[in-house]
Amino acid sequence: MSAGSYPPPVRLVRQEHGEPRVISNGVLGMSLFVLTEIMLFAGMVSAFTIVRASAAIWPPPDQPRLPFEETAFNTAALFLSGVFLFVAQRRFTVDRRSARMPLLAAIGLGGFFVVFQGWEWVSMIAQGLTMTSSILGSFFYLIVGTHALHAIVAIGLLVQSLRRLQGGWLQPSQLATAAVLWYFVVGAWPMIYWRVYL
Repeated sequence: MSAGSYPPPVRLVRQEHGEPRVISNGVLGMSLFVLTEIMLFAGMVSAFTIVRASAAIWPPPDQPRLPFEETAFNTAALFLSGVFLFVAQRRFTVDRRSARMPLLAAIGLGGFFVVFQGWEWVSMIAQGLTMTSSILGSFFYLIVGTHALHAIVAIGLLVQSLRRLQGGWLQPSQLATAAVLWYFVVGAWPMIYWRVYL
């Protein structure tokens, strides 16, 4: 095999206007963090699936049913937040000021998602679903709570990006770093919703 037949080496660069641009440290670091978090959620959801499949009766007796209809609406709000963030990133590359409204919408819908999940928790606790009431309660609060923690941190990064944008010193890499975590929050939720709620 000749030297010319080998594929070119993989580089963490992207051509932009004829010049290579290296992926920022923030984006690379956040991407590596997200990869570890994917394994964390895969482990929790897998454990829940195994316990659920081995149970004689599911859901456990005398436990409330999870509100999958209301949560479906909340899921739509989370997806829409991801769409608005994508629009904000696209607009940011053309006209930075035009990214403000879609970024604000992404933050608002993300905040709505977290608040709605908190309201859902209060409702479930009032109906008797707690961490110690059943294995369903334990897994529900562990998995959904861990996701909510990620959502809160990601919203914090988006708020920080908005403040920098309004101050005129937001860098594309800073917005991209926050976006990586938010896209993970949005992308992980369908699997959680499907395996835990349905």
